[in-house]
Amino acid sequence: MAIIPQKQLFSWKEIEDLADLQRFSLLVKYLPDENLMQILESLRSKGRDDYPVRAIWNSILAGIVFQHPSIESLRRELRRNAQLRQLCGFDLLKGMKAVPSPNAYTNFLKLLVKHTDSVNGIFYNLVEKLTEVLPGFGETLAIDSKAISSRSRKKSKREAIDFRGEADADTGVKTYKGKRKDGTIWETVKSWFGFKLHLIVDADYDMPVDFKVTKASASDITEGKAMVKDLASNRPWVLDDAEFFLGDKGYDDTELIAMLWDKYYVKPVIDIRNQWKIDGARLVHGQSNVSHDYKGTVYCHCPVEWKKRPMAFGGFEEDRGTLKYRCPAKHFGFECKGKDRCCISDNIRIDIDSNPRIFTPVARSSYK
Repeated sequence: MAIIPQKQLFSWKEIEDLADLQRFSLLVKYLPDENLMQILESLRSKGRDDYPVRAIWNSILAGIVFQHPSIESLRRELRRNAQLRQLCGFDLLKGMKAVPSPNAYTNFLKLLVKHTDSVNGIFYNLVEKLTEVLPGFGETLAIDSKAISSRSRKKSKREAIDFRGEADADTGVKTYKGKRKDGTIWETVKSWFGFKLHLIVDADYDMPVDFKVTKASASDITEGKAMVKDLASNRPWVLDDAEFFLGDKGYDDTELIAMLWDKYYVKPVIDIRNQWKIDGARLVHGQSNVSHDYKGTVYCHCPVEWKKRPMAFGGFEEDRGTLKYRCPAKHFGFECKGKDRCCISDNIRIDIDSNPRIFTPVARSSYK
């Protein structure tokens, strides 16, 4: 059988087979968080150190690794598990009293929010290291968003003093549409109260490259364009290394598609929505018997029989900024009754600037 080579940093099975504490130890050992720790420790200065900064930080990481749904769930595990307390850095001699109080965690998380840039810096540091050690990392990028439901209810206007209500979230709605085999249309609407996580990842290694958390109502297209511009401004090497940028129909936008290629020379591969009010085909500019559909498939029409046939894609000519299409009769070797009256000699060229949303550097009609 044919073996399909896949790029990977390591075998996930190797990590999954490790005990939970071993996986947590790997994270604590290799996470580049020293700069953040020094900042937080300098703020504490000579104050009380009942719960050391590094120990609390490590315990929060443990909560993520072990998927605890809340701080209270994490605190219960810390009180029960002496070995975990030791790995986090809490004083073993204090026993369960070493576990921070709920207020201590609340204050620490509030402090972390004030140093978001430093926390994000850990992520960006890791991404840069992956670029150095993984061949081809960042060549194929993909973007998508994910709904994150809030664990708190919406904050009421009358709750000015109560901090339990969620004031930063709002309601998001996603609509999914499709066509059944019998031609009928189906539609599913999903709504949630909370946030939305926007992710740009390396599509080969399944590793994140950039992220952004917004309110649930934020537009995928708007945030997608903002993230690309932010990468170009703050981490231009990401786009310099990228060759392709993948997205679903939620990112089908002429400005985003044109920006990726015209400004950053990254080839967009983004699914297209049918925005044509009338289905069918439209003539290609300058060609009397060549048309295309909304998906970018190019057809020639026999001048005698007026049969519509898809043309053979001949490649993207980067120096010209054009897509080349060949006569299907000559390319595939069949007889065409209208060849003597056809305006196509061997091939035609379509300028991608004529309609950058439909005609992209990686042609929508190509096998690639």
